[in-house]
Amino acid sequence: MVPLLLEEVIISFIAGSMRKIVGNILNGALRCLSILILEVAVDYAFFQKFAIVPWNIVAYNIFGGQDRGPEIFGTEPWTFYIRNLLLNFNIWFIFALSAVPLLALQAVFRLQATSKQTLLRSLTLVTPFYMWLAIFTVQPHKEERFMYPAYPFLALNAAISFHMVLSYIGSSNPKEVIGRVPPKLKLTVVMSILLVAINAGLLRVVSMITAYNAPLKIFAPLEEPSVAQAGESVCFGKEWYRFPSSFFLPNDMRAKFLRSEFRGILPGEFLDAAGYQDLVAGTSRIPTGMNDRNEEDPGKYVDISQCSFLVDSYFPGSIGSELEPDYILDESQWEKVSCKEFLDASQTSLLGRLIWIPELPVIPEQFRRTWGQHCLLRRREPAQERE
Repeated sequence: MVPLLLEEVIISFIAGSMRKIVGNILNGALRCLSILILEVAVDYAFFQKFAIVPWNIVAYNIFGGQDRGPEIFGTEPWTFYIRNLLLNFNIWFIFALSAVPLLALQAVFRLQATSKQTLLRSLTLVTPFYMWLAIFTVQPHKEERFMYPAYPFLALNAAISFHMVLSYIGSSNPKEVIGRVPPKLKLTVVMSILLVAINAGLLRVVSMITAYNAPLKIFAPLEEPSVAQAGESVCFGKEWYRFPSSFFLPNDMRAKFLRSEFRGILPGEFLDAAGYQDLVAGTSRIPTGMNDRNEEDPGKYVDISQCSFLVDSYFPGSIGSELEPDYILDESQWEKVSCKEFLDASQTSLLGRLIWIPELPVIPEQFRRTWGQHCLLRRREPAQERE
């Protein structure tokens, strides 16, 4: 937004219409203020206290103070987003990063192909992606989701860069080297690059879906009346961070946590709500044991004897521990209700982790993907009860 606003200010200043741009800025500010007031009102209705959530996010992440702030949740090197975006967007991320250099080259060597106004407009459009990437790259704590808002800008930058490259390649000027290349050869090269990029993206998408969709599928049997009873609990130990949401559980079942090797804060529970008053009572109440220092809360754990169901994973290349045993192998206590394949990243080659590789005999063993199991387990009934 900032680059676009600056562009409008500069253009208005040059055109001598500052009064109009000031009016537009005030109009936009009033609209933003109206949205903020509505947001605060909705938050107050559920939190039962005044809160400006956007400011709370900024205050904690920037002015959190000692033992607070995003760094306590882990840090990554400055190359994290570059590697992540290159992995997920392949050549399009390279195009996105190349937008400004290509604009500079076009301004120097092909100024006749574009106007100064177009260059200024293009520079304004490509700047937001660089700003977002730079701001979050310098932050020690990094997560893939922090880049989600920048994806449209990444696509825009890539499109602008690709357009400039195509404009240059499509030149038929005999004075330029590219102008003497046969058109069919140009088309072949461009289409080859496009097909490789598209297929790489598709292989990546299929790889992610087939490798890691197990946590979204194993809960389906709980919807069957013969499998689960009202009031029973589904417990999570080392798999707590793969639990997608309570929406995957029947309304009368609850997720519980077992103690594992993890020593940070775990999610809390909202109160059950039968109506609006109960709903507000739940959303306005801070669950017990919560803190903003990522400190472990022993009150979040339950004893395994309280678990009717348990979610666990097993990978042949891993070794269990006292707090994280392989419950899947304990068939005397647990039976498998639903199991799905889950990629064993530690035993799979780099290529197998990057893209989808078909399970075909012709694929060399070292390139095949290795699988573990992600299962929903049910506690076995005592022998006398089964009889």
